[in-house]
Amino acid sequence: MLPRTDHVHAIRRRLRLFPVVAILGPRQIGKTTLAQLVAKAQAGPVHRLDLEHPADLARLLDDPVLVLGALRGLIVIDEVQRRPDLFPVLRVLADRRPRPARFLVLGSASPDLIRQSSESLAGRIHYYNLGGLGLHEVGVARLDRRWLRGGFPPAWLARSNAAAFLWLDSFVRTFLERDVPGLGVRVPAPALRRFWTMLAHWHGQIWNSSEFARSFGVADTTVRRYLDLLTGALVVRQLQPSHANVAKRQVKAPKIYLRDAGVLHALLGVTDMPALLSHPKSGASWEGFLLETIIDRLGLPDEQVRFWTAHTGAEIDLVITRGRRRIGIELKRTTAPKVTRSIRSALDDLDLTEVIVVHAGEYSGRLGAGVRAVAASRLDTDLRL
Repeated sequence: MLPRTDHVHAIRRRLRLFPVVAILGPRQIGKTTLAQLVAKAQAGPVHRLDLEHPADLARLLDDPVLVLGALRGLIVIDEVQRRPDLFPVLRVLADRRPRPARFLVLGSASPDLIRQSSESLAGRIHYYNLGGLGLHEVGVARLDRRWLRGGFPPAWLARSNAAAFLWLDSFVRTFLERDVPGLGVRVPAPALRRFWTMLAHWHGQIWNSSEFARSFGVADTTVRRYLDLLTGALVVRQLQPSHANVAKRQVKAPKIYLRDAGVLHALLGVTDMPALLSHPKSGASWEGFLLETIIDRLGLPDEQVRFWTAHTGAEIDLVITRGRRRIGIELKRTTAPKVTRSIRSALDDLDLTEVIVVHAGEYSGRLGAGVRAVAASRLDTDLRL
């Protein structure tokens, strides 16, 4: 069991601030393991209910207030998406004074789950989106393996690349055939797989509903619904554009990324490093991998991360807003980072504090006024905002 120390500390801090903390993420990302690690670090009693277990589900069927209200300490409820009607119950129990218990709920993310929980638990719940294993957890010496296989623990821990991609193919199939219907969504699995595969070939590009709808042979609203479904399930990221108050026209549509590099490669049919390095999407894959690594490592919420592209062609892969500071990050599959015209334009037009170029080489240091390079292999020590 990997320790995942940073996540354990982060969850424990949030449990001190909120009566209910929800760990959200796709199946097999490590939610249950993380909850076990948090429970192990608790000083008081811990109670665990798994809503996929018939006995636990039956206990909560008739009178959940009676069952949960009698418990003290930390109460862990797994697969909470199976009983969204529990959220009003949790609101009642979270409002007790003094507070005898706190709740750690685990669920596969979906727009409906988040809507129902936020309506019932406004001001009482914190959402913690759990990503895959980070570079700081697996070690930068294994960067290429982490890039190829992605961050799902079963894929990362597999004995070989062949075994890892066998698991990833199974994950995709199970997600479409079981998890999506379990979220109350009625989309044919073959249609959604085809759409997901098309997204893999679109990875790192700006979304175009009309072009996607024509290629897919459906209405714009249908492909938009599919995109929002996969985004809500935390397997796709819609990176929103940054809008600066400048004269230049700017792109207003989001950029699309598959959150896990392993899933991306499985859908592209890429199963080893030689195939990845020679693939047309290699650069975009590297960009998405680093983007997710940075967002996860810095604990950045969605509202703090954007991208910027002007119609002149100038662009910055990631724009991070922290208070009054704005930092641009460029992600390059190169060993020789340099200051480009896009970087100079972004520094002026976006009034950036600095631009950081994260690259595949070994150099970390200054490139010019307001621009520095950070080696991907040294992200954990050199990426300081």
